[in-house]
Amino acid sequence: MTKSNVESWGTRIGLILAMAGNAVGLGNFLRFPVQAINNGGGAFIIPYLVCFLLMGIPLLWIEWAIGRYGGKYGSHSTPFMLDKMGKRKIWKYFGVFGIFTNIGVAAYYCYIESWTMSYVYHSLIGTFQGKSQTEIEQFFGNYIDIYNSTTGIPYEAVIFYIACLLLNTWILSRGLEGVEKASKIGMPLLIIFAVFLAFKGLTIGTSGASNEVPNASAWDGLNFLWTPQYDSLTNPKVWLAAAGQIFFTLSVGMGTIQCYASYLKEKDDIALNGLAAGFTNEFVEVVLGSLIVIPIAAGYLGLDWVKENAGFGMAFQTMPYLFQKWGPILSVLAGVMWFGLLFFAGITSSLAMGTPWIGFMQDEFNISRKLSAWSFGLIVLILGLPTVFFFEYGVFDEYDYWAGTVSLVIFALGETILFSWIFGIEKGWNEINLGADIKIPIIYKSIIKYVTPLLLALVFIGSLITPLKNDWNSAINSFVSGNGWPLDNSSLIKQISGSAIKEQIENAKTIEEKEKLETKWNYIFFARIILIFTFLGIAFLVFLASKRREKRLSV
Repeated sequence: MTKSNVESWGTRIGLILAMAGNAVGLGNFLRFPVQAINNGGGAFIIPYLVCFLLMGIPLLWIEWAIGRYGGKYGSHSTPFMLDKMGKRKIWKYFGVFGIFTNIGVAAYYCYIESWTMSYVYHSLIGTFQGKSQTEIEQFFGNYIDIYNSTTGIPYEAVIFYIACLLLNTWILSRGLEGVEKASKIGMPLLIIFAVFLAFKGLTIGTSGASNEVPNASAWDGLNFLWTPQYDSLTNPKVWLAAAGQIFFTLSVGMGTIQCYASYLKEKDDIALNGLAAGFTNEFVEVVLGSLIVIPIAAGYLGLDWVKENAGFGMAFQTMPYLFQKWGPILSVLAGVMWFGLLFFAGITSSLAMGTPWIGFMQDEFNISRKLSAWSFGLIVLILGLPTVFFFEYGVFDEYDYWAGTVSLVIFALGETILFSWIFGIEKGWNEINLGADIKIPIIYKSIIKYVTPLLLALVFIGSLITPLKNDWNSAINSFVSGNGWPLDNSSLIKQISGSAIKEQIENAKTIEEKEKLETKWNYIFFARIILIFTFLGIAFLVFLASKRREKRLSV
């Protein structure tokens, strides 16, 4: 019996905080506000909450159940968890997604995480003091420009990336105890920092109004977010965006929840624990996440500016500028809290990404926890450095799209079908309720079997055939009238062919611009090759592990 078989969670609160930390990530504070703004504020909230109830919670219970069930057979990663639930060999190879996704995402996620480390440092030393909004935007551009960086430290982005990865790997090498301790420290601090900044966001009111934006009010941002717009219920674009956010916010479809749950005992509760972790994440995202960036930015720059400029970069390019309006001391404190909470959100998620690989190496190849952890760190370093050095050439975005988006949907859809229809909803329902500390409403039995797979299938199909400009009504009318279905470049079909960049190359106005775009396409192709070989490499290891198991059984 390997060490991984006897590891377990020290306390229930430690498990819940680790699971919540896995879900609570950068997307809670960076992606959710942007999705809400870009999809009509209140128009987004209703579909989002419906998707949480009909897709998010069922997926949490499914993954907790798969994990605990697999743990009974000594499996702590998805390939052999799924193998135990389905008789066909294909399921163990489908389970490769549960390892591949984490490695692929960690490669670029740790890079974003390292930005937050760097920005904590720069907030402390006063780098942003006295800088204009434009200058702070330029700072971010200089930071990611590895070869021409003027942020003060040569190759700063590389140094912080490696430091961040070393910290993750060191904590992982200490086992579940290390992950649990990190969660017990990181999650409370994250919430304390977020509550403080949310309080400031609420109390700005109209005090941020200036001569340039005389009508600016923090309350405009909150009203925009929380005023229901029922017409959104018939807008496929908003529903797809809401469903997609559920994937990102709950970390479902990755294999991390299953891995954490595999260290539970056979009759440990998963119904209440899963619900508690899910609602903790929703509190952080919907309540705290909506009370920081949007109100503060709306309070100083106006709601119209927020609507026009809402994007991932606001966290790094706008917030340090706005914090300066709170005075020299409070601005430093706010900067440390803001980027500190982002760091804690990031590291509690990235630690979870390492556990499936570690569990797999321990279970199948009898490699020690420490060596497995450091091998994970080395793999992520090799895969991740291209996202650092070639960020401007689209390597980062390719990793994010294929490993962090497409893989999640495919894996979640497959595991839901396996759990509900092949393993069987009766066995699955009994597994969820085994040792449960709450009585789950019986309606969820039908939701898990029918509604959740249907929603997941719609998300996948929607991503596959996203219509031009995301205009579903026009696409449907065009199709009905016999004019075909116009695809957007963001659709999976167009993404595979690289239509967007190929169009840019064709429309390039100068030779220099064309050559630059062709170079970018080469790097994109390079990134895809890396991801393909990573997936195939893990699949080969699963094959070897399967042969080792067969050999042990035959002895």
